[in-house]
Amino acid sequence: MEKVEQSYDKYKMNVAEKTREIKALENKVSTLENDLSLDKPLLEIREILWTNITQSLSDVWRSIQTIYEQVDLIRATQVETQKTRALFGQIPEQDNKLIHFLNTKTSEELEALDIKDRIGTILDIKRVLTMRTLMQNLDRRCQDMQVEIDSFIEKFIVLH
Repeated sequence: MEKVEQSYDKYKMNVAEKTREIKALENKVSTLENDLSLDKPLLEIREILWTNITQSLSDVWRSIQTIYEQVDLIRATQVETQKTRALFGQIPEQDNKLIHFLNTKTSEELEALDIKDRIGTILDIKRVLTMRTLMQNLDRRCQDMQVEIDSFIEKFIVLH
């Protein structure tokens, strides 16, 4: 009986040892399954992607702000050029005719028209011509800037 008890005790010890080994192996299998589930790598990849996106936005934020400021300036300039066009009406087209008219009249004829300073009047007319030219140049430049901004935005959207 003693032998049977010893044998039974050895069996129990072997079973306990095997149970511990099985539990250790089950824990190892569980750890490996978790590693294979890709949860951790996917989480790390998401973190890297969001970090890159945030950095990218941070890098271009000043450019985006500048673009919106330029768009606002273009709008303000367009409003002002429209006001200037309305103010001058057809005057710029008549300026050359007025200058020619003033240059072909004598001093007495100009005094009769209540024009005392031929040169001052011609300079005023030329200022209007200059303002028209500046307005047209400004308008063209605004259109060019708008095209550049639209192109930049399209490229930015494609890249990001």
